[in-house]
Amino acid sequence: MTMPAREPGGLWRRAKVRTAVLAGLLLARMAPHRIRSFMRRAVGGARKAEYETVDAYYRAVAAASPRCAGWQGCLPRSIAVALLCRAEGRWPDWNVGVRRTPPFAAHAWLEAGGRIVAEPGTPTAYGVLMHVGAADVS
Repeated sequence: MTMPAREPGGLWRRAKVRTAVLAGLLLARMAPHRIRSFMRRAVGGARKAEYETVDAYYRAVAAASPRCAGWQGCLPRSIAVALLCRAEGRWPDWNVGVRRTPPFAAHAWLEAGGRIVAEPGTPTAYGVLMHVGAADVS
């Protein structure tokens, strides 16, 4: 996998993205139930995020962090992108689960507008074990 081109943006935007990446890397080290609890608290009061917004943040996170850019970085990447969306009062559907087709593997991904953001496959290609969406928490 090649690194995406560096996203344009000012110092403030780059600092915001790097802070979210750091938070994602730290949170990804926690136990799954603690991550879910944190994400459920974070979503409170947020509106659904648009696909274009989530995709732009996905690309910014992947460009800022080689670790988050690869397949093994799916959990911290999904957390970082969700937190960036939350900073704007929005929230994508955050999911953790498994691929239903070989090679079977754990995976974390985001959905917005009924589509998986910047990942191969459709929502039915994955089995959801944890889900936190804007409409799920009030």
